[in-house]
Amino acid sequence: MSESVPLRDKYLALIDEIVQATLKGKISSQGQVYQMLLKGVTVGTGEVFELVLSENVDSTQQKVDAETDELKKAKATRSLRALKTIQTQWKKVEDTIKATESILSAAREITTAPENERLAILLRVTDPNRKQPLNQKQLQQLAKSLQHNVDTFKIKSLEEFSQGIARGIASWGKLQQHLISWMYEQNRSSIGFGGIPGETGPWATWGNLIDGEFSKGLFRTLAKQESTIEFARSQGNINRRDWVELTLILQYLQRGLVNWFDQQAYNVKAGSNLSISTFLTFAVIWSQLGNGFGADTIIGSAAWQVVLQILRNFSQRPYFPLYGGIFASFSGNYLKDALSYLDEPLRRVEGTQEKARILTILGYSQRALGQYESSVKFHQEALEIARKAEDKACEIANLNHLSRTYVDQKNYAEAINNSQRALILSRQTGDKISEVNALANLGYSEVMQAQQSEDVEAQTYEMAINYLQEGLNLSVKLGDLQSKALCLSSLGVAYMVIEKATEAVKYLEEGFKIAQTSGDVYLQGLNLAYLGSANYSLANFERAIYTGSLGMYILNQIASREWHKPAKLLSILQNQLGKEGFQNLLANNRQKMISFIGVDGYDYIPKLIEEYRNN
Repeated sequence: MSESVPLRDKYLALIDEIVQATLKGKISSQGQVYQMLLKGVTVGTGEVFELVLSENVDSTQQKVDAETDELKKAKATRSLRALKTIQTQWKKVEDTIKATESILSAAREITTAPENERLAILLRVTDPNRKQPLNQKQLQQLAKSLQHNVDTFKIKSLEEFSQGIARGIASWGKLQQHLISWMYEQNRSSIGFGGIPGETGPWATWGNLIDGEFSKGLFRTLAKQESTIEFARSQGNINRRDWVELTLILQYLQRGLVNWFDQQAYNVKAGSNLSISTFLTFAVIWSQLGNGFGADTIIGSAAWQVVLQILRNFSQRPYFPLYGGIFASFSGNYLKDALSYLDEPLRRVEGTQEKARILTILGYSQRALGQYESSVKFHQEALEIARKAEDKACEIANLNHLSRTYVDQKNYAEAINNSQRALILSRQTGDKISEVNALANLGYSEVMQAQQSEDVEAQTYEMAINYLQEGLNLSVKLGDLQSKALCLSSLGVAYMVIEKATEAVKYLEEGFKIAQTSGDVYLQGLNLAYLGSANYSLANFERAIYTGSLGMYILNQIASREWHKPAKLLSILQNQLGKEGFQNLLANNRQKMISFIGVDGYDYIPKLIEEYRNN
C-alpha cells in the first residue's frame, strides 16, 4: 500500500496535467493524449491508473450535475470532456501496454526455459490461434527483447531466435508483393500449387526472392516436386535461426494466400476451394518436415506443433470441407501418403470440436486412398467427439461418410442405416447440404444392395434412383457443386448397375465436369474410371480407353487404390485389341490427354497398365 500511494499521486498529477493542457488549448489532437499516457503510465500499473481516472470522472460528473453557477458548470463540463477523451485514449494505450507486457512475458519465458523447450515456447507464444496473435511490429519487438536478454543473461543461443525472427520478417517483406504473381505466369489456365517442375509455380517464384539457404533449399525441393522428407533428412542438425526464419516465411505465406483467396468469393477458380487447398498444402509440408527430422527431435516436434496450429485454425473456417475436395489444387509427388502423416499431431489433442473436424478430413481421405478400415475408425471417433461437442453438422457428415465407406466394404445394411440416420438428423436440423449427401448415400446404398440380391423387383431400383434424383434436384437448388457432383456420379453408377449404359454416360460425364469445377480430384478420377466401364459396355472402345486411362492416372497420382479398376479394364481391352490396336486408339486422343495430364502423364499410361499386370 505504501508503494501505491506515490504511484497514485503520480497518476493524479498526470491526469490533471492533461486536463489543464486541454483547457488551455495546448492539446491539438487525441494522438497527443495517447502519447502522454503511453509515456506516463508504467507497464504493469494500469489498474492503478484506471482506478484514479475512474474516480476523477465520477467526481467531475457529480460537480457538473450539482453546479448551479454557469461559468463553473461550463468549466467542469470541459474538464469532464477532457477526462472522457483520456478514457478513450487509455483503452488504446491499454492494448499497447498489454501487447508490450505480452512481448516481455514471452521473451522472459523463452529466456528462462531449458534450451530444449525454447523453440516450442516460441511457437506457442506466436500461435495464430491466440486471441491476439503477435503482429509483425510486435514480433520485431520480441526479437529486440531476446537480443537484449542475450547481452543481459549471456545466453548466446537466444541470438539465433532473435536473428531468425528478424530474417523471417525481412524475407516476408520481399515475398509479399509477389504473393500471387505466379498464378498468372505463362498464360496458365488454372490456379493451383502446381506448375512445370523447377520452373513455374509458387515455390520457384518465391525461392528466387529469399536469401536463407535452408528456406531456399526447401522451396527448390518443392518446386521440383521432390521429397520434402528426404530434404529434411539431408539437413542434419540445422540451427534455430534458419528454422525460425522458415517458420515465419511459411506462416506468412499461408495466411497471406488464405486471406487473398477468402476475398475471391465469386471466383470459381479461387475462393474457398483454394483456401482449403492452401491450408492442407502447408499442413502437409510441415507434416513431412516433421517426419523427415523425426518426431523425437526438437525440430521435428516443432514441425508437428505447426501442423496442429494450422489444422486447428482451418477447422474453425466456415468452408471447412466436411464433404470432400481434399485433393483440390494439389499436385506433385509430395501428396502421396501425406494424409497419413497428419494423424501424428492429432494424438496430442484432447476430444475437442476441432479434433472431430480434422478426423473427418482424415476419414474421407483414407477412403479415397482405399484404406477403408482406417476410414471407419476415423469417422467413428469423429462421430463420438462431434456428439459430445454438439457439432451437429460434423455429426451428420460422419454418418454420411460412414455410409459411403460401408458401401466400399460391401456392408450395405450398415451403409443404409447410417444414411437413414443422416437423412433424419439433417431434416431435423435444416442442414440442406447434409440432406443432399444423405439422399445420395441412401440411394447409392440401396442400389448396391439390390445389385447383390437375387430376384429384385424393378420398383426397388426405381425408389433408390428417386432418392438420388431428389438429392440432385436439391443440390442444384442450393448451388452446391460438391454435392451435385456426388449425386451425378452416384446416378451414373446406379444406371450402370441396372445396365442402362447410355444414361450412365450422360450422368457421369456431367458429374466429371462438375467435379472439375468444384476441384474434387478424387471424384474426377472416379467418374472417368466409371466412364471407361460404361463406354466399354456400349462397345465404344476408343472412348473407353480415353476416359479409363485418364481416370487410372488421376487416381494413381493421389495414391488411391481405385486406380486398379480402370487398369483392369484397360488390360482387358489391350488383350482384346492387341497392343498395337490399343496403342493406336490411345494415340488418337494424345493431344487431348496431354492438355489434361501433360506429356509425362500420357507416357506413363502404358507403364501403369504394365505395373497392374505384373502385380
